[in-house]
Amino acid sequence: MTLKTYTQEFSKNLKLAYPVILGMLGHTLVGIVDNMMVGQLGATALAAVSLGNSFVFVAMSIGIGFSSAITPLVAASSSIADEIQTKSLLKNSVFLCVLLGFLLFFSILLFKPLISLMNQPKEVVELAMPYLDIVAFSLIPLIWFQAYKQFADGLSFTKYAMYATFLANGVNVLINYLLIYGVWVFPRLELVGAAIGTLISRVVMVFFIIWLMKNNERFTLYFTGFNMQSIKKSICKKILKLGIPSAMQMFFEVVLFVGAVWISGLIDTPNQAANQIAMSVVSFTFMFALGVSVATTIRVGHHFGQQNIEKVKLVAYSNFLLTIMLMFGFALIFFIFHQSIPHLFLDENIRVNQDEIKLVIKIASQLILIAAFFQLFDGLQVVILGALKGMQDVKIPTIITFVAYWVIGFSLMSYLALCTSLKAQGIWIGFLVSLFASSALLFWRFQWLIKRR
Repeated sequence: MTLKTYTQEFSKNLKLAYPVILGMLGHTLVGIVDNMMVGQLGATALAAVSLGNSFVFVAMSIGIGFSSAITPLVAASSSIADEIQTKSLLKNSVFLCVLLGFLLFFSILLFKPLISLMNQPKEVVELAMPYLDIVAFSLIPLIWFQAYKQFADGLSFTKYAMYATFLANGVNVLINYLLIYGVWVFPRLELVGAAIGTLISRVVMVFFIIWLMKNNERFTLYFTGFNMQSIKKSICKKILKLGIPSAMQMFFEVVLFVGAVWISGLIDTPNQAANQIAMSVVSFTFMFALGVSVATTIRVGHHFGQQNIEKVKLVAYSNFLLTIMLMFGFALIFFIFHQSIPHLFLDENIRVNQDEIKLVIKIASQLILIAAFFQLFDGLQVVILGALKGMQDVKIPTIITFVAYWVIGFSLMSYLALCTSLKAQGIWIGFLVSLFASSALLFWRFQWLIKRR
C-alpha cells in the first residue's frame, strides 16, 4: 500500500471523527471555561477546582472508559445486521451505565475525607470540599449520557453527542456567569456556582440526546419494550468483559494525571495552579486525537465484525497517520505560543497576589513547552488503543497502560518533581516518557495481532 492509499481514507475517518472531536471539545470546554472563570478569583480558587476535579476525574475515567466498550460491540453487531442483539445492547448498556453512575457518586462521597490527609494547602482544601459534592453528583447524568452516546457512535451517528454537548456547554457558560460572580439577581456563589453549572448542563445533555434519538426513525426499534425484563445476564456479561478492562485503561491514564495534581500540590500552590493550566490546554488538543480514536474504533469494529483483516489494517494505519499529522500541528502551536497561552487563564494585572500570579504564568509556560513534545505520543497511543478496542482486544493493552503510566511514568515524575529542582517540570517529563512507552508498546501489540491473523 502506498501513502496515497492511506490518505484516501482520511475523508471517511474525518466524517466520523469531526462530530466526536467537536463534541469532545465542547465537553472539555466545560472544564476549561470553569478554570478560566474561576481563575479570575485567584490562584487559590483555581488550585481548589484542580484538587476537587482530581477526584471526579478518577471516577469519570472509569465511567467513560467502561462505556467506550459499547461502541465496538454495537459496530460489530450492526455490521452483520443483528437488530435483536443491537437492541439488547442499548437496554443493557443504559442499565449498567446508570448503575455505575450511582456507584461512582457514592464512592467519591466515601473517599472524600482523603483530601484532608493529602498534605494539600488548607485554604485550597476548604474551597474544594463543597465544589466536589455537587460535581460528583453530576457523574450520574454524565455516565447515563455516555450509554446513549457510545451506542449512537457504534451506529455511526456521531453528530448527536456533538449537538447535546454544544447545548450543555452554552447552559454551563450562562449559569457560571450568573452564579460565580453573582450577576443580576443571582447570588455570588463562586466555586459552588461553577459546580451547579456543571451539574445542570449535564442533566440537559442526557435528556437532549434521548430526545434526538427517539425522534429518528433509525432508532425507533431500539427504544421499544424498555423494562427490567429486557436486562439479559449474557449481554451484561459481554459488555462487562470488554468494559471493565477498557475502564481500567482510562483509569490508569487519568489517575496518572490526578497523581500529578497531588504531587504539584505537595510542592506549592503556584506549581499546582500552573499544572492545572497546562492540563487544561493539553486536554483540549487531546480531544482531536480522541475523536480520531473513536472513528478508528467504529470503522475497525465494523470490519472486524465482518472478519476483513486487510480493511482493518488499512483503516487503522490511515488513522495513525492522520493523528501524527494533527498532533504535530498542535506541537508547533504549543512551541510558538507557550508564553502567551497562560495569560488566557490568569489576569496578570489583578491587584491581589500579583507576584504569585506572575509566577504561575512563568511555570505554566515552561510546562506547555514540554507538552509540545509529547503531543505526538499522547495522540498516537489513544488512537492505537481505539484500533485494539475495535478488534475487541483489551486485556493485554490494559497491562501495557499500567506498566507505561505507573511503573514508568509515576515513578519518574515523583522522583523528578520531589527530589530534584525541576518541580512541576519533572512531572511533565514523566508524562513524556510514559506516553512514549505506551505508544510504542501498543503499536507492537497491534502489529502482532495483525500478523497473527
